[in-house]
Amino acid sequence: MADKPVYVIPEDAQRMVGRDAQRNNILAARIIAETVKTTLGPKGMDKMLVDSAGGIIVTNDGVTILEEMEIEHPAAKMIVEVARTQEKEVGDGTTTAVMLAGKFLENAEKLLDQKIHPTTITRGYRLAAEKSQQILRELAVEINTEEELLKIAQTAMTGKGAEYVKEKFDGIIVNAVKLIAENGKINLDDIKIEKQRGQAIEDTKLIEGIVLDKERVSLEMPQKIERARIALVDCALELKSPEAETKISIASPEQLQSFINREEEMLKMMVAKIKNSGANVVICQKGIDDIVQFYLAKEKIYAVRRVAKTDMQKLAKATGGKIVSSLKELTAEELGYATQVEEKKESHSEEGMTYITGCKNPKAVTILIRGGTEHVIDEIERAIKDGLGDVAAALLDSKVVAGGGAIEIELARQLRKYARSLGGREQLAVEEFASALEFIPSTLAENAGIDPIDTLTELKAAHESGQKNAGLNLFTGKVEDTMARGIIEPLKVKTQAIASASEVATMILRIDDVIAARRSPRSGANINAMKEYE
Repeated sequence: MADKPVYVIPEDAQRMVGRDAQRNNILAARIIAETVKTTLGPKGMDKMLVDSAGGIIVTNDGVTILEEMEIEHPAAKMIVEVARTQEKEVGDGTTTAVMLAGKFLENAEKLLDQKIHPTTITRGYRLAAEKSQQILRELAVEINTEEELLKIAQTAMTGKGAEYVKEKFDGIIVNAVKLIAENGKINLDDIKIEKQRGQAIEDTKLIEGIVLDKERVSLEMPQKIERARIALVDCALELKSPEAETKISIASPEQLQSFINREEEMLKMMVAKIKNSGANVVICQKGIDDIVQFYLAKEKIYAVRRVAKTDMQKLAKATGGKIVSSLKELTAEELGYATQVEEKKESHSEEGMTYITGCKNPKAVTILIRGGTEHVIDEIERAIKDGLGDVAAALLDSKVVAGGGAIEIELARQLRKYARSLGGREQLAVEEFASALEFIPSTLAENAGIDPIDTLTELKAAHESGQKNAGLNLFTGKVEDTMARGIIEPLKVKTQAIASASEVATMILRIDDVIAARRSPRSGANINAMKEYE
């Protein structure tokens, strides 16, 4: 019996224990950080991602890169989750968060090699993360002017596809966020981003209303409606089919004609209800029968069908109308208002779009992005979303910090001072945490072709002499007061990145046993690839 193997877990399950498990997980995190590292900052490079169907994405947005990579390693997936959280909470800083998580783990490995227990390291990291949040709040400054919001939007877009038109886009972003702000709350879902190929990026504009990627249902309908009274209907403007199998007995041609006439009368009654409410525009979430289309066109009513539920909700916010589920409920009070509803069609495009503009105090707006190719437009969209996230975070929190690596260097300096006040081995963990923060300015310099060691030395010297906002201005290649130069970022970007990165790093460090059931040959190859890289 003693020689007989005892299987507690399946034979084909892979298991890594102790130092091997820690090393493998840390390696996976480092690979992820190295993957996105070259995209950081205004001089960062782009990645081309090609899927199995041949689809192409060209971007330097951290979360987009990681989501498209189809990562399988469990620890690497946890790092990707950091990027997702950063994107959801702030909308920007995803690359920073991932790089910090990778660097925290890389530096922790040095301590593990010195036989320092993972629990001691995680305790030190937690102390450092808490102290970082406190220091960040002390270093943050209040923003008072719109000019500062414009600078935040510009900083967010720098290094992305929209960089050379950031002076125009900053106004679009700030105005869009301010328009949808309601009772101190900002929901970025109220900003609809519509994309249209053709014309130049500079032709991107903010529309104080909603643009629908839909045409009017009939060419007989008017192309433009002035002083539009809009009915928002989420029921089908057609007769319902019986749910169960139904038989109708017809004995004569007259009965058949009567049946057809009755159907048409019911459809005409639908149009009459719309007309009587005073509506001259109908936006329908579901289908519109051909006969209803004919009578609507006859009454000079503009109609659009199969509009997405999310767009219906935005329309209600923009026009002040209410979405009705039955035409019986439709009255003048439920109608929304817009100065103009018009179908516009570009000469080169077959598809028209419906522009609903001139809304009174719209709480939902549209940013219409133009560009030469789909890939360009997609990257502009990502840049604008980063800007929207940063401006919204700054408006809600009204606090900003210096960019260009200034805040990371000052944090590292103050954390080292704090480490000296600690007893025990946690002091070493806090120092490694501080060193990891310096990875951000070092990478910014490296990506811009500037010597990272010289830059770090110069930055540290400036901060030691009391210049708290000394950061790297990559357009001049010099160390300057980045706050004064308008290179600023919302406090929320930094607090969220450090909190998420330190949490995932401490969680991964505490793992000393990985048991993985073999799912497919690919996952096995993935782990082997990790070992070969090591």
